[in-house]
Amino acid sequence: MAKAQARRPLLTVIGLAAAAVAVSGCRGGGDVAPVAAPDKLYDMAAQDLRSNNYRGAIQKLESLESHYPFTNAAKQGQLDLMFAYYKNKEADSAIDQADQFIRENPTHPRVDYAFYIQGLVYFESGAGWLEDVLNADVTKRPPHESQKALQAFQVLLQRYPKSPYAADARQRAIFLRNRLADYDLSVARYYMQREAYVAAVNRARSVIENYDGSPAAIEALGIMAAGYRRLEIPELAAVADQVRSANAPADDPNEGKVKDRPWWKLWN
Repeated sequence: MAKAQARRPLLTVIGLAAAAVAVSGCRGGGDVAPVAAPDKLYDMAAQDLRSNNYRGAIQKLESLESHYPFTNAAKQGQLDLMFAYYKNKEADSAIDQADQFIRENPTHPRVDYAFYIQGLVYFESGAGWLEDVLNADVTKRPPHESQKALQAFQVLLQRYPKSPYAADARQRAIFLRNRLADYDLSVARYYMQREAYVAAVNRARSVIENYDGSPAAIEALGIMAAGYRRLEIPELAAVADQVRSANAPADDPNEGKVKDRPWWKLWN
């Protein structure tokens, strides 16, 4: 009887320990218990992607990366995961996933896709809805996301010119370049209105130097000419006028004007 009583505390401890192990094995936060084969888990995630169930795909792909990190399925899953984050409007997660893939797989044959996803996320992180809903002039907003998007697309085009994503990236890069030129032009206009002529000339010059060939460059030359005249430097004003006249379309009644256009749409 005494021996039986002495065993009870030990059995209780063993039982509690077993329960603790069982509880620790239960995962929260939507993690998917691993299946027998990583390929099966990947196929389930792919089905979710085809069904536009991006949250379900994210859960399965995160589980695939966590439980089978060194498999071919996990490597492909990393690419699909950044896409799922992007489609699920999880911009920070998509960018982080793309950054990680680029760092860990710089020679992977599909690393161009990671740069493309980066560009897309930044491209769509702007304020297009502000212009649509609030009639806001987004060319006056600092284009931080546009700069990052352009950088990602430029890397893609420079390193992987034959990428299947190159054509779309090139069109978006043209648009973004014009968007950035428009912003610098709006700053140059602001300085002219405030009679800060040196600052206006310098900002207009940056449009020409950094975004030569953009529609904003013609008006920037006009601002430079006007600024030099106000600064009483007629020689430089004449040069700016001459270059502007040589490059402005002769048959365009709105030459030198920045065309109004929704900045998030692709215009060449």
